[in-house]
Amino acid sequence: MIQKIAYIVCLAVFLISCGQEKKSSEIKLAGFVFGTTYHITYVDADNQANYQKSIDSLFNLVNKSLSTYLPTSDISKINNGDTTVVVDKMFVDVFAKAKKIYKETAGYFDPTIGKLINAYGFGSGKERKNLSSKEIEKLMIGVGFDKVKLENNKVYRESDQIEFNVNAFAKGYGVDVIGWFLEDKKINNYLIEIGGEIRARGKKKGKLWKVAIEKPNIDGTRSLQKIITLDDESMATSGNYRKFKINENGKKIVHTVNPKTGLASQSNLLSVSVRLKGDCADVDAYATAFLAMGLEKTTAFLLKHPELKVVLLYNDKNNELKEFEN
Repeated sequence: MIQKIAYIVCLAVFLISCGQEKKSSEIKLAGFVFGTTYHITYVDADNQANYQKSIDSLFNLVNKSLSTYLPTSDISKINNGDTTVVVDKMFVDVFAKAKKIYKETAGYFDPTIGKLINAYGFGSGKERKNLSSKEIEKLMIGVGFDKVKLENNKVYRESDQIEFNVNAFAKGYGVDVIGWFLEDKKINNYLIEIGGEIRARGKKKGKLWKVAIEKPNIDGTRSLQKIITLDDESMATSGNYRKFKINENGKKIVHTVNPKTGLASQSNLLSVSVRLKGDCADVDAYATAFLAMGLEKTTAFLLKHPELKVVLLYNDKNNELKEFEN
């Protein structure tokens, strides 16, 4: 599976009911995929078809292409040095998105941090306890999306030290895959959520879909920060307040690795929610990049990207929870 089951991310976003629909036209599907839960609701007034089997097949295809937890996946084979792999359209799509957002964020989103993710214990590889600065420096040699290229559906790496990990936006891409499938079936009113990453299109009984952003409660309690209305938008939320470890020295190690420094340290930015009239994979990647950037760099970035609607939850200098929304 794309995410390690032992570290399932609690949903940072959960669905809010926005009106009842006739049972005859509303289909609800739910299950477990990519190391987390999923919920799909769509309105199909014409034939009320249940596409569970087709959706399961699509999830399997995503895993076969992009899962670092599946040894036979394309990405695992590439990471293990197989130069004969001819990647599929899913890999090509994800590679193109990664390249675009890597450039836009000046490298704060970088799927070549696979070895670092493993070393910190958040990936499929072996964890290293209490990484030293020299060990991090050595691992950073294999980081840099500008060191890889895709030609004729084959991936070329400058070094075997480079290891891909697209988990940062694989859930979002999985959401998009299901959305495209439903749209191909002429279903234009739906909401798809995988592990808190969401794609909403159309309406439910004449009303836009509504979702909620949670407060980043460190004590594990659940409460709402605010409700968001999605108008043919995708939204993703990333946070470091639940998914973390404490090393032997008592230092908090978070799951977001800064591709610039190789560090996985907690900042005052606790939660990032990004929405866009576009694909869920994109907002998933931006949310990850913003966590690595931190508060100041993110707010500066947003001045140049008004198409991104963002909610940032952070602690101020008095350790009080504050909210920024552009």
